[in-house]
Amino acid sequence: MNKTALITGASSGIGLELADLMASKGINLVLAARSIDKLENAGISLKEKYGIDVLVIQSDLSRPDSPDEVYKKIREKKIEINYLVNNAGFGSYGPFIGEDADKISMMIDLNIKSLTRFTRLFASDMAVRGEGRILNVASVAAFQPGPLMAVYYATKAFVLSFTQAVAKELEDKGVTLTVLCPGPTATGFKNRANLSGSPLFESRKSASARSVAVFGYNAMIRGKRIAIHGFVNKVLVLSVRFIPSGLVTDLVMKITEKRKSV
Repeated sequence: MNKTALITGASSGIGLELADLMASKGINLVLAARSIDKLENAGISLKEKYGIDVLVIQSDLSRPDSPDEVYKKIREKKIEINYLVNNAGFGSYGPFIGEDADKISMMIDLNIKSLTRFTRLFASDMAVRGEGRILNVASVAAFQPGPLMAVYYATKAFVLSFTQAVAKELEDKGVTLTVLCPGPTATGFKNRANLSGSPLFESRKSASARSVAVFGYNAMIRGKRIAIHGFVNKVLVLSVRFIPSGLVTDLVMKITEKRKSV
């Protein structure tokens, strides 16, 4: 029987590319996201293209009870999840005290709480079966503080730390966890995070969502714990260890802050 992957945030970007990649390998899919039209269109396309089974679940994954609702629907369908991809998440640009309080809470709920709950639910089942792979999507932002995107950077630091810790706990139970850390990627993230005009995206070419998806999938299959996409990103992450923290925050703010109009 074909294995099945649950992918959150699968309606676009890296999540959609991972869905296409896994479907091409004969893996059945459960796709969960808030955008039902995009999700259903993706499900129909992937089913027709690869002949796999696709279950689409519309859910606002930032709601506290959403992971349990998704889990219940999957159990009711008697579907066994072999791969879990926690891809859903978002960021926002701006000074912390100027950010909308509800948006901050939603970011924490989606980027941290939802990911943690999904991991807890499905890792437990995987451990009982003695097999399973989990891919948590973080960012190179996880390796340092991020002025002007303080909460986003902090949520990704949580994902990095959390994934490594649980991977260690489950290493003798046949379950692997991988944290994928891409740099700037050509998805809708830049526009949603209001980062147009920021050197973070303008100073160098963004990676394609497909290349990040392929890299992340291969790292997950190998059971690699930390997967940093791109040579430049790996060098930057390594260099942060040797730079004083005050200078790091100065540099991050400089490359994040939008250029002023002339």
